[in-house]
Amino acid sequence: MKRNMSDLDRIIRVVLAALFSYLYFGGIVTGALGIILVVLAGVFLLTAVVAFCPLYAQFKFSTHRK
Repeated sequence: MKRNMSDLDRIIRVVLAALFSYLYFGGIVTGALGIILVVLAGVFLLTAVVAFCPLYAQFKFSTHRK
């Protein structure tokens, strides 16, 4: 996998993942929406760690400077 995410993009995803997790595990958002947020948090965290976003690749988009 070729890197297609900048460091700023990765930081934003980690912050959003932390926020979504807090909202769910803090009991602020529950039910189906809460589960969706937890899944999104996992996806954001995973893509931030590997610095690769499959949607970016599909649309030939990159925030990473070469």
